[in-house]
Formats: sequence, C-alpha cells, structure tokens
Amino acid sequence: MTTPRREQILDTAATLFAERGFHGVSMHDIGGACGISGPALYKHFAGKDDILARSLTSISERLLAEGRSRTEAAPDAEAALEALVDWHIEFALSHRALIVIQEREWANLGSDGRREVRALQLAYIDLWVDTVRHLRDDLDAAEARAAVQATFGLINSTPHSARISESSMRTRLATMAHAALLA
Repeated sequence: MTTPRREQILDTAATLFAERGFHGVSMHDIGGACGISGPALYKHFAGKDDILARSLTSISERLLAEGRSRTEAAPDAEAALEALVDWHIEFALSHRALIVIQEREWANLGSDGRREVRALQLAYIDLWVDTVRHLRDDLDAAEARAAVQATFGLINSTPHSARISESSMRTRLATMAHAALLA
C-alpha cells in the first residue's frame, strides 16, 4: 500500500523528472521539493531508479485498474468505450508530468521495471482492443490494437499540444478518439 508520503514523493519526483529529465534530478532535489532531506527518501525508496520504476508502475497499475472498473460498470460496449476514452483523457489532462516521464524516461527504467510496466500496459491495451472489437467486428486484433495505440498517441500528446482550455481540449480529444477508434 502506498502511503500519502510515498505518493507525495512520487508526484514530486514525476514533476521534477518531467521538467528536468531523470538525470537532471538528484535525490537531494526530490527531498528538498518534498520538504525532507535527500537521505530521508531512502526510508521510502531504494534510490532514484526505484522512484522512477515505482512511478511508471503505479501509472500503469492505475490506468488498468480504473479502466477495468469503468468497463465492468458499463452496460454495453458503447458505454465501455466512452468510459475508457473519458478516463484516459481525464488522466492525460490531470497528470501531464506522468505522461511525459512515461514517454521520455523509458530508457532509464531497469529491465525488471520495463517488464512489469510493459505487462500492465499490454493488459490495458487489451482492455481497449476487446472493447473496440465488440463495436467493430470487422477489425482483427492487430488492426484494433493499431487503432488503440494511435489513439493513445493522440491523447498522450496533450502535455505538448494542449493550447486551448481544458474543457475544449477534453471535448476535442473525445471527438477525435471516437472517430479514430470507430472509423
């Protein structure tokens, strides 16, 4: 279970990693931004690599858990797709730093972390693929996966492209995502 202090450290580190890059941030920087000493971070994490791994793993765990919850609560495939699109847009707009580090810091993640994150990401993608294929039975799994991953690229571009109000961006992304997935 993640404590509020660990969450604070992960959130702070994600922001710093997104702003300065993984190698541009020290444990001292993270601790200072959290109001604790750098060495005190070692009570919570083995080191900076562990913070990055835990950040990226927790992103993927959260996306998958909420995606499953929303699709399971949906009465049909259309509502499930709507729920998935809304969730991913909400996440991307609310957690821009996490989107940036997921994209930019992958190479700095150790092999164990990569395997764990990749497994979670694939499960999340499969959730979307299954939903899309219920609505588009003419697509095989590879075509549906391509549409889903292209849609993720669209939504995940928001840290770099969101130059309009959040509500306008949310509407624009939802319209574009549905068009891309159901075209």
